[in-house]
Formats: sequence, C-alpha cells, structure tokens
Amino acid sequence: MPDRLLPLPLPLPLPLALVLASSLALGVPPGVAAPSDDMARIPGGAFDYGTDSAEIPQLMLRYGVTDQRVAALFLEEVPRRRVTVASFLMDRTEVTTASFARFVAENPRWAKTGDSARTSNGDYLRPWAGGRPPSRSDSLPVTFVTWFAATSYCASMGKRLPTEVEWEYAARGGLVGETFPWGPELPTPSRANYGASGIDAPVDVARYPANGYGLFDMAGNVWEFVADRWTSPRAARSDAARGNAPWSSNAEQAAKERVVIRGGSFGGGTINLRVRYRDSHPAGGAAAHVGFRCAKDT
Repeated sequence: MPDRLLPLPLPLPLPLALVLASSLALGVPPGVAAPSDDMARIPGGAFDYGTDSAEIPQLMLRYGVTDQRVAALFLEEVPRRRVTVASFLMDRTEVTTASFARFVAENPRWAKTGDSARTSNGDYLRPWAGGRPPSRSDSLPVTFVTWFAATSYCASMGKRLPTEVEWEYAARGGLVGETFPWGPELPTPSRANYGASGIDAPVDVARYPANGYGLFDMAGNVWEFVADRWTSPRAARSDAARGNAPWSSNAEQAAKERVVIRGGSFGGGTINLRVRYRDSHPAGGAAAHVGFRCAKDT
C-alpha cells in the first residue's frame, strides 16, 4: 500500500492575527524576475493536468493495486483537463535548513519558541536546540515547518509558494504525458529517495539527477507544501483552492485546514512519486517528511 499520510494530532490554538498575516503573505505583487543559480525559468504552456477516471483500472493493473481503498487514491487526481500555465520561476531545490535558519535569524517570530510555535501541532522545528538546527543539516531540506512558515519564508524572499498546477507542470520537466519527472520508467534508488531506497530520512538536496527544467527532488526526499487549500474532489477550476483564499475566522480551525502537498517523500511508495499524485496535510502539521520550495512570477 502506498505511503498514505494519516492526519496529525490537532494543532494547538494560535493567534488569529498571525494566521491571517501568514496567509496574506502569499499576495506578493508580480514583478520582473530572471532565472538565477537557485531558480529555473519554467516556460509557459498548456498540458493535460490530472487523471481521467477512465484510466484508473489501467493504473491499478500497472501498479498491482487490488485494494479498493488504495485505488480510491487515484480519484483524488480526477478530473483531467487541459490547463495553460504562464511562465514562472521555481527554486531548483527544496528550501534547505541553512536557508531557513537565516530566515529565522532575521525573523525571530518564526523561531522555535516564538508565536509561530502556536501555529503548529507542537512539533515546529522540533529537532532544533538553542535556536539552532541540528549539526550537518545545512544541505538537507528543512522539515518540521508549517504551511504558514513556508508562505512567510517565500514572501521574505520576494517569492511565493507554487500553485498545485504550477508544481505539477514543473515536475514534468517539459515531458508530455509521462508518469515521473524523468519519464516512464519506474523509480529506483538511483533516481530518487523514496521507500525502496532504504534511507528512511531526507538526504541533501540535489543528490539525484534533475528533471528537464533543472529541478531536483520533484519526486521523493520530502513532500512539498504548495499554495492550494485541499479540496476533494479536486476543484473544477485550477485556481479555485488557492491558499490565499480567506481562511476560517476561527484560529484553531485555520491551523488544521488541510493544504495540498506534492512529490512524495523518503517513505513514499512508487505511486506517490508520480507527477499527478496529490495528497493533503494540515497547514499546521510540522513533520519530518514535509518541506517546500518557492516560486516567483516573471
């Protein structure tokens, strides 16, 4: 059975002002941006987004799925529709612990013991001690963060979280209709850090080959928060569940709102690493297997 995430314990209550301020951080005004060493330009274009329900029996055969509960996971990718994406920039790697540590140093409210801790399930920056991340973790993707911290980090860099549509489009690396970021071949431990790799932990970013757009770890390593709120079935419009939509007026409820995560993780199965696979996670659910990367308008 694939690596299906279970809901985390309910997050702790938090100040509503902090929740709303974090959400508004997504509204970074569009600007003129150019690719850099840490960002790749993703050319605009149209693609078939998601899965057609008629494909599900074939997918079950391909992946040896006989359990209808597992088969139901494919339904979260439905419907398939033609979507046009404008060009944008995307971080080549998941945000690293070193980069996030600099952000925390410049923004103390996002420290482990700051107000931001109340926006989590109690595990925000859990491995950090004395305000510092664990040793030898600089090049690892930052984890034990929340959707709120991720949106604020991206905003501080003049960026934003990618939308779910942008993430899937970028993960394909310019390939048309392929299953994984590298093509049709099934994952192997030389292609990605996932369950069969036997590592059972994140590894340094960019350890595995990049896809056609120069993006690393678009399959495996850690799940990635995107901007969208979770809807099941998927919203009919590609932007209907954007994360900058109004959140609940109840602070505790806002923290446990589920958001979309993409890409699979070090504990994921083959199905999770498909570019079309989608799952959800609490916005305040700091965990060992969820990180993020940022995007930017051009």
